Amino acid sequence: MSQRAEKSQHPLSMRLPAADIALIDRAARQQGRSRTDFVRSAAVRAAEEALLDASLVRMSPEAFDEFARVISEPGEAVPELVRVLVRPAPWDRTSSTD
Repeated sequence: MSQRAEKSQHPLSMRLPAADIALIDRAARQQGRSRTDFVRSAAVRAAEEALLDASLVRMSPEAFDEFARVISEPGEAVPELVRVLVRPAPWDRTSSTD
């Protein structure tokens, strides 16, 4: 008797309102992807985020004290980010041709 190869992909079926399908199709087309690829990617990303949000971080009391100390210190400005944040947005700049 031959052994069956284990499937590497499994079908998933959903019932969605037409408006949801239209929105998904529009976003998928905008990114040049198929509906299946778009939905799969979004579902996997949402699942990863849900699991990460529920993850428990364990550390020794000493490591926690160090962590608490570091996050309690004032932050340091990053010059490159400061420049980006203080310059006017392109739509807020006045035109030099006016």
